[in-house]
Amino acid sequence: MAYDSVLEKKLARKTTRAIVDFDLIEDGDRVMVGLSGGKDSWALMQILDGLRRRAPIDFSLIAVNVDSGYREYKHDTIARTCEARGWEYRIEHTSIGAIIDDKLDERSTPCSLCARLRRGVLYRIAGEVGATKIALGHHADDFIETLLLNLFFSGSLKAMPARLVSDDGRHVVIRPLVYISEEEARDYTQETGLPVIGCCCPVCGDLSLQRQRVKRLLLDLEREHAGVKQSMLKALGNVAGRHLLDRRLNPVAELRVEAAEHLDAMSVPARAPSVPS
Repeated sequence: MAYDSVLEKKLARKTTRAIVDFDLIEDGDRVMVGLSGGKDSWALMQILDGLRRRAPIDFSLIAVNVDSGYREYKHDTIARTCEARGWEYRIEHTSIGAIIDDKLDERSTPCSLCARLRRGVLYRIAGEVGATKIALGHHADDFIETLLLNLFFSGSLKAMPARLVSDDGRHVVIRPLVYISEEEARDYTQETGLPVIGCCCPVCGDLSLQRQRVKRLLLDLEREHAGVKQSMLKALGNVAGRHLLDRRLNPVAELRVEAAEHLDAMSVPARAPSVPS
């Protein structure tokens, strides 16, 4: 089956590489795609559907949209698009927006609370539809931005995994777009004619948020040093634990033992060569 464009072929190869590298999709999987209606989740659904038709393994897809309850949200557009493309889907109407409005004041950032609430809904639905994997549309830029956010504002050196098992062991979350940039996802969504739908959250796109500030920083860095984002993504898979300050990775007691063994080895005098009798 031929690809419709050079871009589609390129993204299919990158996604296949991620699936193989991190063991994301297996034969017999039922993959539930979190479909928000944004460019990234549309790109993910379209790419996985194309791979499903071509893959040597058998797996199924179901798109699940979590409607947060904002009046202007166009969930009907998502339903019509899924039906037109022959995709199995489910739209779950919730009151997440009202819960957030009730819990947080005007100065608070609701993104983390919203993400937790939506994740809980996705976990519940995954059990109801028999999904073995939950696929999310985080792309390479999300991985890099999360790394910097944690580094700058949380004092931790971590990003997000391509494959994550939930704390209770019941769900496996996968991120097949780990090697695909935000720009590529945007271009592909436009190329395939998928309708990008805003989430209607009152703070969506607010450039004062920390993630948006990091986006601007990375944009400037990439302009000055082409390839810097790709280098940062590569670094996430090339960790030198012995060169960090985390004592869980480098216990002081073990380091002392290693140092002592090294000194002992250096202090052992060399044996004189034996003389044959």
